[in-house]
Amino acid sequence: MCTVTIIPKGDNDFVLTSNRDEAPNRVSLPPDFYINKETRLLYPMDKLSGGTWIGLSEKNRVVCVLNGAFNIHERQEDYLKSRGVIALDFLTSESISTTAEAYDFINIEPFTMVLVDWNTTLKFYELVWDGAEKHFKELPLEPKIWSSSTLYTAAMKQERLQWFEDFKAENDLNAQTLLRFHKTAGADNKEFGVVMNRGFVKTTSITQIEKFRESLEMYHENLQNKTISSKTFKLSETVND
Repeated sequence: MCTVTIIPKGDNDFVLTSNRDEAPNRVSLPPDFYINKETRLLYPMDKLSGGTWIGLSEKNRVVCVLNGAFNIHERQEDYLKSRGVIALDFLTSESISTTAEAYDFINIEPFTMVLVDWNTTLKFYELVWDGAEKHFKELPLEPKIWSSSTLYTAAMKQERLQWFEDFKAENDLNAQTLLRFHKTAGADNKEFGVVMNRGFVKTTSITQIEKFRESLEMYHENLQNKTISSKTFKLSETVND
């Protein structure tokens, strides 16, 4: 997994959308509210790991995880911790940058993490763990697309980027149009369309988080059982340094 896009909307608002590519028999639960380390969270849960690939927290933060780093890697038999559990650690931490610097990723499978923080002003970050080194940087506040290196070659990523650029040129980007992109881009291409299906792995759900002023809306569409859910997360006045 996955395919992720993000856009800023101005006034500390944004839209992040994630297509989850996973084994069809891997079960996930629809988004719900949880308390973790005394922190209020909202996320869809991966039943196997107990973690998540996308979530938001009262720490004024959103975290989204893609499998793989810059290139495809050879999997080990065992890893110390699920990447979905690491997502929860970042959702509940006091500071993204401090946690990224201090976190021990040894014996964790490579991943790419997209993070959004709006404690002061809106900030986008990318954290990549390649199995040997961590790469952490702040990103410009502009539209961006990611495709998981475990499923998509460099050529596939480039074509998907072009789909996004073409879509961006022809449409106003907002929550509704981005959902359309995540459902239809490359629609005739089962191998690497944004909704893909290779049999053993396919796009199983689409999750979108939209921030508007003091609330966030999480929309979740399970493509397996054709169910849709939506939950609203009201922000408190708490601000983290």
